[in-house]
Amino acid sequence: MTITRQPRSIASLISIGLVIVGLVAIVLLQLPQLRQIQAASETPNPAQIQRDTMIQTARLNLLEKAPTFGFDNWVADWAFLSFLQYFGDQPARLATDYRLSPEFFDVVINRDPRFLQVYPFLSSSTALFAAQPERSIALMNQGLQSMTPTNPPGSFYVWRNKAIDELLFLGDAQAARQSFLKAAEWARASGLPEAENAAIVSERTAQTLARNLDSRQAQIGAWVLVLSSAPDDRTRQTAIERIEQLGGQFVPQPDGGFTVLPPPE
Repeated sequence: MTITRQPRSIASLISIGLVIVGLVAIVLLQLPQLRQIQAASETPNPAQIQRDTMIQTARLNLLEKAPTFGFDNWVADWAFLSFLQYFGDQPARLATDYRLSPEFFDVVINRDPRFLQVYPFLSSSTALFAAQPERSIALMNQGLQSMTPTNPPGSFYVWRNKAIDELLFLGDAQAARQSFLKAAEWARASGLPEAENAAIVSERTAQTLARNLDSRQAQIGAWVLVLSSAPDDRTRQTAIERIEQLGGQFVPQPDGGFTVLPPPE
């Protein structure tokens, strides 16, 4: 059997060419920042960090507005990799802040709302470190509009992330309760092996909130969920500190796991 490859149409070639030009433009925007990072000393220079932030902002604007000609997933991947570089530059973040975190989140959700793996990183960075939980919740709501309980697999975790932000950062226990219930509903409909345990935990937290909307136990439980899925050491350490501030006790285990003891009655 002979396989014949059809020639690409001129319109298709033009579209691919435009995408390549856009990606080259993004690379060119990155080059000054990469050279500055390579030449940087251990102590961040405020003026240099400000320039880096301006470059990053310009790049995000380009990623958000430039046509992609069907290559949205590529742009989302690129934005997320850039976010990891931004978030991982701890000296610069400590010298400034995390204000661009929601901008990265916005680009990724607009380009690929089913990119499930990014939600724990971008939601914790936006709500916890950039102190913009309203923006984090709004972007998760936007992403959920493109999801079902089975597509992508594990989409119920986004409902759980949203519930955590609503409870811990907005203090909206009623909204959090509804989101935890939705997480349980989607988990059971997902058919995934780990879904039943996730549904039970979500329902248990919702029941605790139904009994007492100001429950410290529910807040500790939410921080335990943050801790169990923390994407980085900073988030993990923050979760431990918040658990202890609420009266819980974090107990590390020899196998690398942990136990959290509730506060005394």
